[in-house]
Amino acid sequence: MMNPLDCLSRNIEASIAAKQQLLADPEALTAFNAATRLIVERYRAGGRLYIAGNGGSAADAQHLAGEFVSKLARDRASLPAEALTTDSSILTAIGNDYGFEYIFERQLAGKATAKDVFLGITTSGESANILRALEHCQRTGLPSVVLTGRSGGSARRLADHCIAVPGQATSTIQELHIVLAHTLCECVEAAMFAD
Repeated sequence: MMNPLDCLSRNIEASIAAKQQLLADPEALTAFNAATRLIVERYRAGGRLYIAGNGGSAADAQHLAGEFVSKLARDRASLPAEALTTDSSILTAIGNDYGFEYIFERQLAGKATAKDVFLGITTSGESANILRALEHCQRTGLPSVVLTGRSGGSARRLADHCIAVPGQATSTIQELHIVLAHTLCECVEAAMFAD
């Protein structure tokens, strides 16, 4: 059996190393800054945030939507955000009628307005349904942000703002995504509800 403490130590060290690499990556930091400013701008214009991902990234999308609608760090008014991963009737209808790769694109086509912004989460940068959603954003002029890993994959060239984080393991990439998501929400809260 693997030694649990050795495993924990290895994973914590990998997480710390990836976070330090992210802090030293000017491209990722610049993209994060621009994405945060974009979302604040869209909220100030009366827009809303649509978020999507698969598997653990779907859970992160729902987590982040909850932070925006409820609160993260301060008592404040609700901010409109929706995870496109939660309505089983919509997901299964689109998946059955068109295919799984269309589940987010079709929802954006039916819901998003020119005031809104899309945030995709894909550790590989190659999730077909996220790529189709980003292509929809390009076609319609809907601003887009993507959280991804390593090189950013195909999502890098499709998103307006790509925040590609380091890490060899999917779990490490997802840890960085949740740090980015919480920080994004904290910054938006501070901008929208300054004391």
